[in-house]
Formats: sequence, C-alpha cells, structure tokens
Amino acid sequence: MSAKNFAIVSTQSNIEWVGRKVTGAHNGTIAIKEGSLTLHDQQIAGGAFTIDTTSIRILDVTDPATNAQFAGHLASDDFFSSEKYPTANFEITAATPVNGTLYRIEGQLTIKGITHPIAFDANVQQQGDTLQATGKLVVDRTKYEMKFRSGNFFQNLGDTLIYNDFDLDVHITAKVA
Repeated sequence: MSAKNFAIVSTQSNIEWVGRKVTGAHNGTIAIKEGSLTLHDQQIAGGAFTIDTTSIRILDVTDPATNAQFAGHLASDDFFSSEKYPTANFEITAATPVNGTLYRIEGQLTIKGITHPIAFDANVQQQGDTLQATGKLVVDRTKYEMKFRSGNFFQNLGDTLIYNDFDLDVHITAKVA
C-alpha cells in the first residue's frame, strides 16, 4: 500500500460561492487557508482543509460602498461571525470512487463552531506530483445558525427572502508534501 500526502497550495486554490434570494443571486470568492489530501494506492483516502472566513469577497456588487457594507454583513453574526470564527473547516470521512476520476466525498463541515455531515461529488486528477480536485458543496446555512431572512424562521419576507442553500464550488491544487 503506497500512501502519498499532498499539501494544498492556497495561492492556487479557492472557493467560489453563490447565494440566492427571491430577486436574484450574489457571488464571490473565499480563500482556502491550508489543508492536505492523502492518496492510498492512487485513490483519495482522506484530507482536510481550512477556509479563511475573513477573506470573503463579493464579485457582483461593483459599487465600493455597497460592496463593503455587504462584506461587513457577511462577516457579521447574521452570517459567518468572522471575528469570532475566522476559519471554517472541512474533513473527509469517506471517499468512494464512482468512476474514473469521480469520487463521492463524505465529510464533516464546521462553520461557526457547528459541525454537520455533508456529501458531494468531486473530480480528482493527479498529474505527477500535482493533484487537482473540484467539487460543489450545497450548504444549508440555517444548520450553522445563519437564519437572517430565512423563510424557515421569519414570515412575510416577500422579495427580501434569502434561500437557505448556498453553493461552494471548491477548486484545489495540491502538491506532494
């Protein structure tokens, strides 16, 4: 059994997020601070990464004042509580090969100190000493005490309703450690 550890290259890895509301959507990026992936016999066997919640950027709001206000709101206790919880974490608990480079990844996602299981499909490709992994996580924000304008907790929100699920499109580049 041959094992290889890959360190995530944070400057070549990131997460693109999308949050939706009744009247549209917002999108942006968030940085991966650090992490690693482990392969046993050329297959994903484990891994974890840390997300820097203080790095949240909004890409679709071009007015600087509005963008800063929105970023401040995402960092507030209504959403990520970035001052109290500057990081979020994901840890792989199982990786099942589906076909070719596709895996079903199961793991534990921790946001604001709250941990829940999550599963998603990921494409993992190795070329020499470099590993590329991409996957899309759909996260129910209400499980992590992000209830602001959620229809599960507030009535008569009309067009101010924010949907509970948000998407995290994860793009990881890792190199043999």
